[in-house]
Amino acid sequence: MDSRMKRGPRCAGQRLEITALALLLFFPFANAAEHKVSTPADIAAAAKTAAPGDVLLMADGTWRDAKIVFQAEGTSAQPITLRAESPGRVVLTGESWLRMAGKHLVVDGLRFENCNSTRDVMEFRADSKRLAHQCRLTNCAFVDCNPPDGETNTRWISIYGVGNRVDHCYVRGKANVGATLVVWLAEESPHHLIDHNHFAPRPRLKVNGGETIRVGDSTKARIAARCLVESNLFEACNGEAEIISNKSRENVYRRNTFLACEGALTLRVGSGCLVEGNFFLGNHKRLTGGVRVIDEDQRVINNYFAELDGEGTRAALCLMNGIPDSSPAGYYRVKRAVVAFNTFVDCKESMVIGYVYHDASLPPEDCVFANNLVVGARGPFVRQITAPERATWLGNIMFGAAPGLPEQPGVIRVDPKLARGPDGLWRPDPNSPVRGAASDEFPLVRVDRDGQPRVGRKDIGCDQLADGAISSRPLAPDDVGPAWMRGGQP
Repeated sequence: MDSRMKRGPRCAGQRLEITALALLLFFPFANAAEHKVSTPADIAAAAKTAAPGDVLLMADGTWRDAKIVFQAEGTSAQPITLRAESPGRVVLTGESWLRMAGKHLVVDGLRFENCNSTRDVMEFRADSKRLAHQCRLTNCAFVDCNPPDGETNTRWISIYGVGNRVDHCYVRGKANVGATLVVWLAEESPHHLIDHNHFAPRPRLKVNGGETIRVGDSTKARIAARCLVESNLFEACNGEAEIISNKSRENVYRRNTFLACEGALTLRVGSGCLVEGNFFLGNHKRLTGGVRVIDEDQRVINNYFAELDGEGTRAALCLMNGIPDSSPAGYYRVKRAVVAFNTFVDCKESMVIGYVYHDASLPPEDCVFANNLVVGARGPFVRQITAPERATWLGNIMFGAAPGLPEQPGVIRVDPKLARGPDGLWRPDPNSPVRGAASDEFPLVRVDRDGQPRVGRKDIGCDQLADGAISSRPLAPDDVGPAWMRGGQP
């Protein structure tokens, strides 16, 4: 038989499949229904009969003391959505709260304002047995949702279940005890995604418990949560010393912007985390910090730290001492940390090593500090409170103030020839000695802080001279948060 005849039927079948796929792409919810709802009871009733692809449309207006349970099961291709009739014009207030449980659900376009319940405002569960899986909270705002008593511990967003996402939300003004957003862990890796949110000002709490994000807790710190916190703007998040409190393993914090925040991204407990490509911009504000490192196998790579005025645990980079036989609530020893390809510009304390808290006596051990660029007039750049054990220094350039380290080949004192660009960031010029001067290959470091590929010999610091398009930059309010907001204001 002619081979061309053999191919004919298959091609026809392929054309039919492609046509069917095109119809799905252009008309994915052809049979979807829209249910208009005006009360929490309407939502509960509509959710019971909702089919994949259906939309529950909440009437515009003020929903006071609305206790909403949204429970249903959609599919990955056709989620069931609870959506505002007009984004931002459904306002939940008073003792309102929302619970989402089931699979493949979306909550979209709601505004929670002045909610004063003593319960969490939004939870990815209906109760302890009915959790949310592969669900999404998007395009929503949470503003000034504080209970009457500031010592009442509540969260605004509590994430349970597996595979959930919180994105493009605006959060501002939490003044009571409790982290703003918490990831709660069971016994499996939840793989949640928290991205493109605007965490706007949170005032000082003056006591512990004022984190903006907490991933896990001390009782579940050995679970590999594998959550991704990416492309969020943290602006003046001043609740306490920990802007983010990492309390689980193998999480990634990437391409976020921390603007004038009085605290640090703190790897409090939980090993094997990655902090990569973030912008820490202090604007010379008191107490502004960068990254605090505790526990084993943490990596701090490709970050930009500028004009941070914090000290000690709020230094641009702080490696803590450990406590012998520590519990998760204490301080596990820092081991095998990698601090590489970061840039520090005009920070009050660029690096603090071996910070002692109470009876923490075990210094960091077997850590690598490679290809970092540190410049400024304030120093010394490295303050060693407790000398680390078996630390390796490779290809670091420090210029301006005193390095604070014994003279060694791994620390070079040379002018890196930095200039401030139109975007306000300091970059080495094309003839800078950082170009192609990185020590060792570090094959996992494939891009720089701009998201440009590091081709050929790598440059020292977080900025590689490259011609590729810049895909990562400091975030502004219009880059994040709900689509219905402009300039970061609800």
